[in-house]
Amino acid sequence: MVFFASVWLVIASIQFAAAESCDSVEDGYTCSTEFSHSWGQYSGFFSVPSTIDASVPAECELTFVQMLSRHGARDPTAGKTATYNATVQRIHDSVTAYSEEYAFIKDYDYTLGADQLTTFGQQELINAGYKFFQRYAQLTGSNMPFFRSSDQDRVVESAQNWTQGFQQALLEQDAGTTVSLPYSILLLPEESGNNTLNHDLCTAFEDGPVSEIKKSAQTIWQNVFAPNITARLNENLPGANFTDDDTINFMDLCPYNTVADDEGTVSPFCNLFTTDEWQSYGYFQTLGKYYGYGPGNPLGPTQGVGFVNELIARATGQAVVDSTSTNSTLDHDNATFPLDRKLYADFSHDNDMIGIYGALGLFPADVTAPLSNTTRTSAEDAGGFDSAWLVPFSARMYVEKMQCGADAEEKVRIIVNDRVVPLQGCGADELGRCSLGAWVDSLSFATSGGLWNECFV
Repeated sequence: MVFFASVWLVIASIQFAAAESCDSVEDGYTCSTEFSHSWGQYSGFFSVPSTIDASVPAECELTFVQMLSRHGARDPTAGKTATYNATVQRIHDSVTAYSEEYAFIKDYDYTLGADQLTTFGQQELINAGYKFFQRYAQLTGSNMPFFRSSDQDRVVESAQNWTQGFQQALLEQDAGTTVSLPYSILLLPEESGNNTLNHDLCTAFEDGPVSEIKKSAQTIWQNVFAPNITARLNENLPGANFTDDDTINFMDLCPYNTVADDEGTVSPFCNLFTTDEWQSYGYFQTLGKYYGYGPGNPLGPTQGVGFVNELIARATGQAVVDSTSTNSTLDHDNATFPLDRKLYADFSHDNDMIGIYGALGLFPADVTAPLSNTTRTSAEDAGGFDSAWLVPFSARMYVEKMQCGADAEEKVRIIVNDRVVPLQGCGADELGRCSLGAWVDSLSFATSGGLWNECFV
């Protein structure tokens, strides 16, 4: 069953980021950036530097914005939190001595939960909604966004927190507005039915051999960078008998404990590793996304085809044409899939966003060479494919249409975490933009259904 959420999550204790916080509305996470921006999908949102000016050109007027957002920072998944807790308990039970730098672990209690947003993650989405309104205030006016969210708790709560930030910014501009919380949010179930905000339908992708591609790529890279770290950990934690898998789990405790702190204070676990080691860790996470859900997996980009076809429909004002993951009942009803809005805001997960980037053709083979699993490829050399750049907690993609001067046709561009990602295959200009028609024509992978016909063989 699909329904509109009408319950407003009230979090009275949360305010806009305080001066001492590591997080801010404009720049995101700014503490210890030499390594905190190398935590892959476990990084807090940060504003990614853009080589192309992301501001709206003076001669242009925005006519449409589609936002797609990841949920905010969360506790580990249930399976991971059990693994981390067991790792910590094993250290406490077996380590015979702690070197000075590691002494804090002796008194460390594992208190992380499972799957739910942290207070820091809630604040990230409040900041995101506030920032969105600031950027698009001229377009907003009476044009309220149409909201959709995958129905997992942390995603719905993220959407609700986002609306709080948006509403606060709206009230600051117009104290007399008649718009009030709660906003209606269309919830798309993850457990049943088609859902373009949650991959789950393509059985060959979910259960087939392609799922091993990610594991293989990460294992090869882990064998390159982790052994020296494992040896050092075992030297400083005698009796722990860490494996390289344990080392990855141990490193995970840094970002997770950091985002579990209300202000995002850097965890002492983080200082046990060098900046270079964190970059290798971040690359490990990037390989997981590239070969798990991105261009390195034959069926990865196909998981984003349904959303891209919905995006085309919204951007052109025409009915959805798709036979993949879209819900035809919802998408052909103006109440649940209107085509006349100027602002749309959808909320999902990191893996789904990676598939959507792939279906949008943002990282084609002639721009992004396959990522090596034996040497580290920089984000710049990878054409911007870096999991921390693309899908940190509270990641957001903006698809903008704009009318510029006397141009007969609107232009389209895509901004991911404040970085303009130049469009591919449609004759993009120096600002990374294409005309609307050329952009739609370039999305033939999506409009032809991708490799959906291979999902059920």
